[in-house]
Amino acid sequence: MNNDFRWMPEQASSISSEVDAVYYFLVIVSAVLTVLIAGLIVYFAIKYRRGSPADRSTGTTHFYAIELTWIILPFLLTLVMFFWGAHVYLKQTRPPASAMQFQCVAKQWMWKIQHPQGNAEINELHVPLDQPIAIRMISEDVIHSFYVPAFRVKQDVLPGRYTTIWFQPTKVGSYHLFCAEYCGAKHAEMRGTVHVLEPSQYQEWLNQKLATSSTSAAPSLLSELRCTSCHLNGDRPGRAPSLAGLFGRRVVLNNGQTVIADETYIRESILRPAAKIVTGYTPLMPSFEGQVNEEQILQLIREIKQLPRDVTAPSKEDSMSDAEESNP
Repeated sequence: MNNDFRWMPEQASSISSEVDAVYYFLVIVSAVLTVLIAGLIVYFAIKYRRGSPADRSTGTTHFYAIELTWIILPFLLTLVMFFWGAHVYLKQTRPPASAMQFQCVAKQWMWKIQHPQGNAEINELHVPLDQPIAIRMISEDVIHSFYVPAFRVKQDVLPGRYTTIWFQPTKVGSYHLFCAEYCGAKHAEMRGTVHVLEPSQYQEWLNQKLATSSTSAAPSLLSELRCTSCHLNGDRPGRAPSLAGLFGRRVVLNNGQTVIADETYIRESILRPAAKIVTGYTPLMPSFEGQVNEEQILQLIREIKQLPRDVTAPSKEDSMSDAEESNP
């Protein structure tokens, strides 16, 4: 990290220059209009001050060219600001399909980030250069905000709701990570570092971490919490829908609605299982609220994602979906 004074943090991600361009455009337009308006105020205040020899005999007239100019020009400028800003915003909020998927749990006062391979870091994040990185985030207590100035990205991290931030680093180096939302007495200490490595260096670092990590040998949380006793697969009918291949599927509910089994749906089903009942099943599952924390919920979601789809015995929601597709 360079300690030289900078007007702006260095640009270290693919979106940085676009964010800065919008920002500078807004600053320049605001500065020009401010100087113009303030200058005219000072000019007329001096020209028409009390006792000045200015000619005041001319009555009020309409200058349609000037009136149209100060209506149309600001309108066009605001349209440029809106569409340009909206373009950059949409680009920031839509991670590419090729992005590496990380998970993050924020809590007072630390960031715990899980790599796709299973190893975790606290207040540090190592990523490869020129690789899109998407981070799925949730808070375990209060509102936090994930902010990396050099990448020009910032996203609130909320309790009870998943949010996503993504970036593509373009420079090797170490960059500050801050919490940009006041979250308690030690808010200022909730900071970390993002390390951008060459792909070969990142792979070497990752191999070392995986070799010394115990997470790969951790017992299955699905088994530990006895989830598989009801969510059975294959030809063994269970009291609840099969979890095999569930993630990303369309699920038909007993009220006729359909939902996609994403992170939000699975989290809600763990904590409030009676909220959305799959068609053909009864609400037997107890709530795990207060029994599992956000890290464990993310681990359960990871395990469900890794379950292969069971093609030998389709679940009831799949059967309903197929029936609906064949009988629109």
